[in-house]
Amino acid sequence: MEAVQVIGGLKRLSDDEFRALSSLVEGELGIKMPPAKKTLLESRLQKRLRALNLASYAEYCDMLFNKGGMKDELVHMLDLVTTNKTDFFREAHHFEFLVDSALDRMVRASGPKVSIWSAGCSTGEEPYTLAMVLSEYARSRSGMGFDYSITATDISTRVLEAASKGIYQEDRITPVAAELKKKYFLRSRDASKALVRVVPELRGKISFSRVNLMDDTYPVEGPFDAIFCRNVIIYFDKPTQEKLFAKFCEYLKPGGFIFIGHSETLSGIDLPLRKVAISVYMKH
Repeated sequence: MEAVQVIGGLKRLSDDEFRALSSLVEGELGIKMPPAKKTLLESRLQKRLRALNLASYAEYCDMLFNKGGMKDELVHMLDLVTTNKTDFFREAHHFEFLVDSALDRMVRASGPKVSIWSAGCSTGEEPYTLAMVLSEYARSRSGMGFDYSITATDISTRVLEAASKGIYQEDRITPVAAELKKKYFLRSRDASKALVRVVPELRGKISFSRVNLMDDTYPVEGPFDAIFCRNVIIYFDKPTQEKLFAKFCEYLKPGGFIFIGHSETLSGIDLPLRKVAISVYMKH
């Protein structure tokens, strides 16, 4: 019989409860949760149980898996499981490639209106970085009528809410060049708060919405000139990665680009993509 332990005033998550929850996470998110992740899942859910005034993980599972539970609670549960680490200008070589090589090709291929999808946008640092880069590109080519739109999606409603506000602690924009900080961020009137906000000009160029990448179709307006899906697929197995990127290719224009994380690879996956730079692929 499984011994019952108590942590933080709650009974420990049982093996059966962990299996049920981890199967749900894998089915909804494509993220595998081996037994070694049990303590992590437990700690992520602990605060949620307290917020719901539930005394045990068993009560939580009863609520989640019974009628109506999925509709009401699933989004909250998935929010807690997903990791949301991100930074402005993370993996800066991608933005350099975009400016030095990709954007001119996109404009030649499909005209001066460029659309980019930030898939797994987290708290917004990636799409706002893209907006700064694209706005600077537009300024440098003012005579060509260049314009852009960015679709930014995530499964987590919590991070999407934060992203759409565009408000950050001042230390979060440390990677942003000084001249871009002046142009694209407003400081809080209350200096003690040390907050900044993305200017309306950039916020208006980005459409934020909730998308689960495990769904069969996506409610986004494609096809796109580029898709950024970085540091997302490290949690997926190869078959899930292949299925996801095959779908991405359907939403990508011929000659369009896919950007993935530097620790990720699409090698060994049969896709109409060829590698053109470090963790950058082009659809052929």
